[in-house]
Amino acid sequence: MYQKYKNVEIVKPGGLELKDRLVGVQRVTKVTKGGRAFGFSAIVVVGDENGVVGHGLGKSKEVATAIAKAIEDAKKNLVRIPLNKGTLPHEQKGKYGGARVYIKPASQGTGVIAGGAVRAVLEAVGVHDVLSKSQGSSNPHNVVKATFDALLQLRGAQTIANQRGISLEKVFKG
Repeated sequence: MYQKYKNVEIVKPGGLELKDRLVGVQRVTKVTKGGRAFGFSAIVVVGDENGVVGHGLGKSKEVATAIAKAIEDAKKNLVRIPLNKGTLPHEQKGKYGGARVYIKPASQGTGVIAGGAVRAVLEAVGVHDVLSKSQGSSNPHNVVKATFDALLQLRGAQTIANQRGISLEKVFKG
């Protein structure tokens, strides 16, 4: 799932206190010979509010089982995101389908300035101060995946130093 990203650390859910956030539930209708068959799809974001986050999709005839399936799916897709004192290391753009998300670090005390699906993902990661803008499609599925695209492209200072083969001081002082 995360093959196109270079520095993704996949995390196992064992030993983590994960909190789940329901992003959205859609009622899906399938027209059959005998009438309409209703089902539900739920998208959920789980995270430990300390840099580990995952998203999942569940589908079922009942809402409760759709949410339970989504939580299980989210626990299978956990990744670690680099954080820097309650905010992000740098600004980043993410894209998925028609949804585009822009996230930018903010000074302490700003809070999470984000709407809907982006807010759910950022709060599950554990970001306390961030500015964001969601553009294009407002479909929660695509917005969550665009936010993950932006988060997975983030690199911490230590990662950049290792990739360039220089010391941590040289990254900041040039």
